Amino acid sequence: MVSEGGHGPQTSGEYIQHHLQNLQVCKDEAGEWVWNHCAGNPMTVNVDSMFWSILLGLVFVVWFRSAAKKSSADKPGRLQALVEIIVDFIDGCVKDTFHGKSRLIAPLGLTIFVWVFLMNLMDLIPVDWIPLIAGAAGIPYMKVVPTTDVNITFGMSIAVFFLIIFYTIKNKGILGFVAELTLHPIAPPTKGLGLIAAPLIIAFNFILEIVALIAKPVSLSLRLFGNMFAGELIFILIALLGIYQLPLHFGWAVFHVLIVTLQAFIFMMLTIVYLSLASESH
Repeated sequence: MVSEGGHGPQTSGEYIQHHLQNLQVCKDEAGEWVWNHCAGNPMTVNVDSMFWSILLGLVFVVWFRSAAKKSSADKPGRLQALVEIIVDFIDGCVKDTFHGKSRLIAPLGLTIFVWVFLMNLMDLIPVDWIPLIAGAAGIPYMKVVPTTDVNITFGMSIAVFFLIIFYTIKNKGILGFVAELTLHPIAPPTKGLGLIAAPLIIAFNFILEIVALIAKPVSLSLRLFGNMFAGELIFILIALLGIYQLPLHFGWAVFHVLIVTLQAFIFMMLTIVYLSLASESH
């Protein structure tokens, strides 16, 4: 039985299941809004994931806006120095990776890195603290790490996917986009008897390229989700130890800081790489 940090006596399985359950809302068959009875409903909204992702996005905006308003060339404060380090780092990554011309890429890279980092950072808060506060307020479930929800990571990757399509068509045209999907990696014959096999080669190229195109947002979302979900699960398992969790929690938290930062960096860099490929013509 588990009583430490839980919601009354629970078995280990119930404790883990409770912490992995999102606060959900959906419409039932009668058209009424219901809470936490949404199994199998594709229109379910994970309210906690949406709340924390939007809140952390606002934290990012307010933080950087405050630093910009208070910036001073003569007496830069600590907040300004930290923001400048982050901006310079992202700017350097974009200049080294993105070979096209766009005013969107650097702000996009900055937004992705800081926003994903803040969402990942929520994983370092002890798993029982916020759910206990939420429970006291009558909220039965509360997951506080948005990136452990595949809907959030896939939503971000879908946005990147549409940007890939947009930049490809913008820089190469619709015909160039179609050519990328049909004329690579095997160039179809353009004369002679080989023309008979050209439709088959084009169809084969299309299958390969469309799979590679769709794999970009899928891998982008699942990589972030998988790493963060695994980290959260380890924190939950450590919490099962009760008061004896502190040394293990501290040790895993120190290591997890690297994962939190690395996953934000990887998501940002892959986005820049994909958009750079979409902007290059060859």
